[in-house]
Amino acid sequence: MSKLILTYKLKATASREQFETWQREFDYPNMRGLKRVESFTSHRVLRPLMGEVVPSIDYVEIFEISDLEGFITEDMGGSIVQEVIGQFMEFVQNPEFLIVEEVV
Repeated sequence: MSKLILTYKLKATASREQFETWQREFDYPNMRGLKRVESFTSHRVLRPLMGEVVPSIDYVEIFEISDLEGFITEDMGGSIVQEVIGQFMEFVQNPEFLIVEEVV
């Protein structure tokens, strides 16, 4: 199982309410419907644990992907993911898509 972590900020022109409605109504159903996506959750960044620095990101998404190569070679170029990414990019800036592994 592979994990994909996605971090990003909302554009100044995007409202949190509109974005989160889009997530619930379009993003979640479409991305969770892909057979290789075992789990997909999105988390709103509230504040830093320590200090008063403004967080550099607004959201973190965590995906568990059962077949990373299939996801990259088939799903990423498919119409569902392309439509999701196209709409997603209207809301966000500077997204980082990171493949991660647990340190044991």
